[in-house]
Amino acid sequence: MVLGVYPGTFDPVTVGHVDVVRRASSLFENVIVAVYGGSSKNLLFDADERVDLFRRSVGELPNVEVTKFEGLVVRFAKEVGAKVIIRGLRSGSDFEYEFDMAFMNRRLEPDLDMVFFMTSQEYMFVSSSLLKEVARLEGEIDEFLPPHVAEALKIKFGLPA
Repeated sequence: MVLGVYPGTFDPVTVGHVDVVRRASSLFENVIVAVYGGSSKNLLFDADERVDLFRRSVGELPNVEVTKFEGLVVRFAKEVGAKVIIRGLRSGSDFEYEFDMAFMNRRLEPDLDMVFFMTSQEYMFVSSSLLKEVARLEGEIDEFLPPHVAEALKIKFGLPA
């Protein structure tokens, strides 16, 4: 059985994140979406909200579990028995960051492999931080987020859902 872990802050989950999970779930027997709870980033949603939003976004995928974790992702992956850490790539700058992270993860846990999914073309420019900024400025975000996530984001900014 090959178990993959897809880690991130997912603040909030986007259609690009869901696309990566759907594709990963067709290749791996099980996928754990690992929502990082101990981030130093300035997050809009707390960890439990982010877990709930992601669970609702992938509820129809029977081999996907969404959970919260803290600490090193390689340690979490080893604890749950994962063989692979899943990451999404949108651009060259993502690649540079992930390249360095992959080597560090390999050094920390040599038995784990990294698998990268190139984003689908229509999601190349979609990022959680960009969508939060657009929503804050009352721009249209619905096509880039699962419907319940778009609603939750609008509510956070006091906008009509």
